[in-house]
Amino acid sequence: MIRTQTLMLMLFTSVLLLTGCRQRFQELSAEVIASFPHDPTAYTQGLLFYKGRLFESTGISGASSVREVVIESGNIERLRPLEPQYFGEGLARVGNRLIQLTWQRGRAFVYDLETFDPLGAHRYVTEGWGLCHDGDHLYMTDGSSTLFRRDPDSFEEEESVTVKLRGEPLIRLNELECVGEHVYANVWLTDTIVRIDKQSGRVVAEIDASGLLSDEERDALLPGEVLNGIAYNSESETFYLTGKHWPRLFEVRWVARPSS
Repeated sequence: MIRTQTLMLMLFTSVLLLTGCRQRFQELSAEVIASFPHDPTAYTQGLLFYKGRLFESTGISGASSVREVVIESGNIERLRPLEPQYFGEGLARVGNRLIQLTWQRGRAFVYDLETFDPLGAHRYVTEGWGLCHDGDHLYMTDGSSTLFRRDPDSFEEEESVTVKLRGEPLIRLNELECVGEHVYANVWLTDTIVRIDKQSGRVVAEIDASGLLSDEERDALLPGEVLNGIAYNSESETFYLTGKHWPRLFEVRWVARPSS
């Protein structure tokens, strides 16, 4: 009996150690693989990659749009403007549909993926910031520390968790990208991206994405024209990053941050 209890304790301890290793907090950097032209008039709010194609949601009332962009050239392949009263925000793909949030109007517009024809709209009561789809659920932010899970068909809220970094709520969660068991989020007004355990809300990695633009490019931007836009290419396991009114789009991978 004692031997059995000892073995069970050893097994339990091993499981805890393995879990701890999997959840070990990481400090990462964005290593640039390639850069491409990006429309500097695009106030990027949402970005997604699907089968070699890049889709983008842009903001600013009176100039918001959903568009398909050629990665290599930055040229706009297709564009559908929003009505002037809407400020475009996060963008997600659900099957053959695109869902685009708006900032303060409580409307999520649904489009046909191939034609951008409108297919309807959903209503919600929070602000709309970031949106992504993991194949089963939509995940959404509203600028607070809350990560919402929503039904991809009805858009009904199913659950929410508080996102915490080192035990403290992390606010200003913006554009999102769903990858496996994690949600990546831009932290508005910073050069930081966080990797969030979507079940617990715990931030398990912090990514420094500063230094993408040259000093000259950054000096040409206004204070609010910051990093925003994350898209994942599952074939190459790389990410595309850009920002509001940024002149370039970057293909990057995460690498360990050099120790100071």
